Amino acid sequence: MRLVAEVLKALEGPIYIATHVDPDGDAIGSSLGLYRALKALGKEAYWVAEPPRFLRFLAKEEEYAPPLEKLPPGATLVALDAADPSRVVGAPVEGFVINIDHHGTNPRFGQLAVVEPTKAATAQMVKELIDLLGVPWTEELATPVLTGIVTDTGNFRFANTTPEVLRVAAELLSYGVRLSEITDRLQYRPPVYYQGLGAVLSTLRLHFGGLLVTAHLPEDVDIPEEDSDGFVGVIRYVEGSLVAVYLRRKGEGIKVSIRSRGGVSAQNIALKLGGGGHVPAAGATLEGLGLEEAYERVLEAVAEELRRAGYL
Repeated sequence: MRLVAEVLKALEGPIYIATHVDPDGDAIGSSLGLYRALKALGKEAYWVAEPPRFLRFLAKEEEYAPPLEKLPPGATLVALDAADPSRVVGAPVEGFVINIDHHGTNPRFGQLAVVEPTKAATAQMVKELIDLLGVPWTEELATPVLTGIVTDTGNFRFANTTPEVLRVAAELLSYGVRLSEITDRLQYRPPVYYQGLGAVLSTLRLHFGGLLVTAHLPEDVDIPEEDSDGFVGVIRYVEGSLVAVYLRRKGEGIKVSIRSRGGVSAQNIALKLGGGGHVPAAGATLEGLGLEEAYERVLEAVAEELRRAGYL
């Protein structure tokens, strides 16, 4: 990480900061935090992320930069929280690429890759990087970074909430971050979210004696993807379940969101489906399949993982 800081300090050309498609709180928080730090250093930096509605409160209008089809000569791309180069959105993965991520499935793409799966969030890594850059901490800088940590630890409820994470969060709070406002704003959803949730819950099914819970968004229900991604976080709390899977149509395929506990790996399930992610939370997109075919693939992958974990 120190080498990354030295490189960023020495760069003369423009720096473009991008993250993954369908960005979550860690993606937006880590990328916005690094962008603000580089601007504080006087660097020519551009933030090309497109946050979902519930995260737009973090950024100012003037901080947004339009997506790029091609990087200008001499530019550097910093890809944050992107588990694969194909998932980077907003700028092409070309030229000099710095890859900073905490997904274990990351193939270490780019000329300079720092991948630390033991970190709870990429935002935690960005906190260390900003310290190395020597940028003075302010509330404006600390707020998106803490937001990234809060979201990827499930408000400090997930197993990745280590003493180190809590120490980092406490330090960020000391810079004036208003945690109660962040956690409140992160729960804001439009009315269509709750209407869609009702439709999704009507499809809820239990499999393997209740070890797996699934649900999907009916194809006749029209709700933006950014307002439905959190549904898997609702069904994952069905009592007795070890795996929760939420499916929805995305283009010509089916997007699959997976959550797990109890020694069962969502990452293993996602890998079997051509995706990736973390052990407790992962996902995949099954291209060219209908909903029922997707369910068959999901059930097969989950059964294999449940057998590996000794539950079947």
